[in-house]
Parts: sequence; C-alpha cells; structure tokens
Amino acid sequence: MEPIKTPTEDELFFNDDQEIVAYNRVWFNLMRAHRKFHPRMTKALKACGIKDPIWYEILLEIEMAGPDGQLMSALEQKLFVPQYALSRHVARMEKEGFLHRGYVTDLRRKQVLFLTEKGQGMHARIWPVYWDAIQAEIGPLMDVDDAYKLARLLIKLLPSPD
Repeated sequence: MEPIKTPTEDELFFNDDQEIVAYNRVWFNLMRAHRKFHPRMTKALKACGIKDPIWYEILLEIEMAGPDGQLMSALEQKLFVPQYALSRHVARMEKEGFLHRGYVTDLRRKQVLFLTEKGQGMHARIWPVYWDAIQAEIGPLMDVDDAYKLARLLIKLLPSPD
C-alpha cells in the first residue's frame, strides 16, 4: 500500500480531484448528519422520559447484561462514550430512578450498573417511539438496500469486536 501523500494547501480541504479528500467528505457529512438527526431523535425520546438518545442505549445494554449487571467500563467501550460523559449520564439516570450502581471490589473499585424496577422493560416501552422516529426521519431518504449499505460502511469505522 502506497503511503498517503500530504496534500498541498490548495488541495487540503475540498478539492475533489484529490482522492484523499473523500475522507474529509465522510467526516464532515457524518458530523452534519448527527447535527441534523440528533435533536429530532432527542425530542421523540423525551416523550418517553428519556432525556438523551444515549440513555436508551445505556438502558438496553444493562437490560441485555441480565441480573449480573453491566460493568461501567465495558459500557464505555461498547458505546464509545468517555468515562466522564458516561458518569454524568449514569448519575442523571440514577436520579430519574432508571438504574442504580453497585460496586465490585478487587484491585480497583469497579462500578456495575443495574436496572431499577422503573428501568426494567424501558426498552419495550421506548422502542416503538424510537422506531417511529427513525422511520420518519431516515426512511424517506433512502431505500432499504441503501440503508444496509450505509450501515455496513459505518460499521467499518468501528473497531471489530474481540
């Protein structure tokens, strides 16, 4: 594989004659898509008492972990959320009564997250609302084949599971 040539200042950002500019296009369009859809999804989920879309993912991961709970450190890695941000979300969710923390004491004090009675089954209550919002926002913009192609391309940006 040839090393990537460092572009000149004229080529640097958006000169489509330079193949490597494609990566710039990917980045800026990912950011714009996030800014477009995030507020709309957030608004839909707030109707269910979920103040941020990441809360849904946190609740789902804890539910899937079962009665042993979900290690917070593993959740950071699965969701690509820095520790400080995840801690903030968990504290807010704890205050709302969706989950509680436990601790595993070993060489390091590890936090384990568990669903409360209020948090149990939230996935089933939230998913229909989330589904409708996703279908309304993204469905009209692409067909199913394009959606699967895009999903597969985005998965390439994530580390492969160990």
